[in-house]
Amino acid sequence: QVQLVESGGGLVQAGGSLRLSCAASGRTITSYAMGWFRQAPGKEREFVAAISWSGGMTYYADSAKGRFTISRDNAKNTLYLQMNSLKPEDTAVYYCAIKSPGRTATNIKAYDSWGQGTQVTVSS
Repeated sequence: QVQLVESGGGLVQAGGSLRLSCAASGRTITSYAMGWFRQAPGKEREFVAAISWSGGMTYYADSAKGRFTISRDNAKNTLYLQMNSLKPEDTAVYYCAIKSPGRTATNIKAYDSWGQGTQVTVSS
């Protein structure tokens, strides 16, 4: 059974940057598309970004386009999310997940393995 562990969250001022990592163990992620989601207090979990198994295709929520970059290192079994120009509205717990085949990458129901999340707090 795969385990996903996110790291890299923290407190940052508006305009700053953070790089989130998601380390997988128990199963290679090489063959799977993966994604990042976030959940702010009192809100539903929402799609942030996704990447194909090879890294050749990426998808972003409108809120992330131009500021966030998703990437992966299959040799290290690790997924990344580089977040620049952070805004207070980016404050949330960020989760990585493995996508199952068959549904679009932006659909939360397409993901069946989740990490425990890492807190990102952006102060104004």
